[in-house]
Amino acid sequence: MDSIPYGIWAALAGLIGGLVLGLSARLGDFCTLGALESAVYGGDQRRLRMWGIVLAVAIVGTFMGVQSGHINLMETFYHQFVWNPWASVMGGLIFGYGMALAGNCGFGALVRFGGGDLRSLVVVVVMGLFSFITLSGPLARLRVALFDQTLSTEPQGLAYAVEEAVGLSPMITAVIVATGFAAWALAYAPLRRAPVKIIWGVVAGLAIVWSFWATNWLNTESLGEVQVEGLSFTAPVGRSLLYLMTSTAGGLNFSVGAVGGVMAGALAGSLWRGMFRWEACEDPRELGRQVGGAALMGIGGVIALGCSVGQGVSAFATLAWSAPVTLAAIAAGALYGLRGLIGMAQPD
Repeated sequence: MDSIPYGIWAALAGLIGGLVLGLSARLGDFCTLGALESAVYGGDQRRLRMWGIVLAVAIVGTFMGVQSGHINLMETFYHQFVWNPWASVMGGLIFGYGMALAGNCGFGALVRFGGGDLRSLVVVVVMGLFSFITLSGPLARLRVALFDQTLSTEPQGLAYAVEEAVGLSPMITAVIVATGFAAWALAYAPLRRAPVKIIWGVVAGLAIVWSFWATNWLNTESLGEVQVEGLSFTAPVGRSLLYLMTSTAGGLNFSVGAVGGVMAGALAGSLWRGMFRWEACEDPRELGRQVGGAALMGIGGVIALGCSVGQGVSAFATLAWSAPVTLAAIAAGALYGLRGLIGMAQPD
C-alpha cells in the first residue's frame, strides 16, 4: 500500500461510495427535490419516507463504527467546528432556494448528467465554481466575517450531549433516533409495498457508512493526510473541477472519486433502466434560472458546510447539531422556490 499514494486510495473509496449512491438515485429514485415535489404536489410520500430508511441505516451504521473504534467523529468537520446555527439556517435556505431554481441539488445534477442531461452539466460546473468563489475566492472574507467558524474541543452533536447530560451511551441514542426514522418511514403503507425503494434506501445509507469507515481507516494509515468525511456534493464538485484542470499538481482525493462515482453509477443505472437519453435546454430563460440556482447552491452549500446529502445525510449520520437544522432550512427554501415557480407557471 505504501507504493500507492493515499490520495488514490481515498479517490477509490469515494468512487465506490459515489457509485453506490448514484445507483440508488437511478434504481431507487433517491432524490431530495424529487421527494419534496412528490410529497407536497404529487400526494406520494414514498420518496420522502425513503429518507427515513436512509437515515436510520446511516446513523446506526456510523455509530456502530464509532463504538468499535473504526470511526472518529472528531476527525470530521461536522464536529471539528463549533456549530453556527446562523450559518445552518441561512446557508440551508440559500441552498434550498437555489435547488428549486436549478431543478436539482448538486447530487441530483450529477445523477441527471450521468443520464445524459446536458443542462445538468451547466448546473454542476456553475455550482462548483461558486462553491470555491465562496470557500476561498472573492466571497471568502465576507463569508468568514458573517459566519464565523471556531474550532471545537468537543463533539458538536446530540449523542454526546445526551451522554454528558444523563449518561446514556451514544450508541443507544443513535439506535433510538434511527428507530424513530425507520418507524416513520415504514408507517407509510405505500412504501412498505415498494421493497425496491426500501432496499435502495438501505444501500444508500450503507454508502454513507462506508465513506466514514474508509476515510477514517485511511486517515489513520496516512497519519492524518486523508480527511475523515462523508459523501457531499458542493465544494467537492469544485475540487473535482480543480483536479481536472490541475491534475499534474496533485489533488486526487475522496471528493473527486465520489463525484466521478455518482456519475458512473447514474450512467449504469440509466442504461440498466433504458432511461439514458441526451437532453438539452431549449428555453434560454430556463437555462438562466438554472444557472442562478446553481450559483446559489454553491454559495449556500459552503456557508452551511454541506448540501442536502452532505448535511442532510452524512452530517445526520453523525447526529451533528447542524444536520436537522440545515436539512429543514433546505426543505423550506426549496418549497418556497417551488411555490414561486408554480405560481409563475399558472395562467393569468
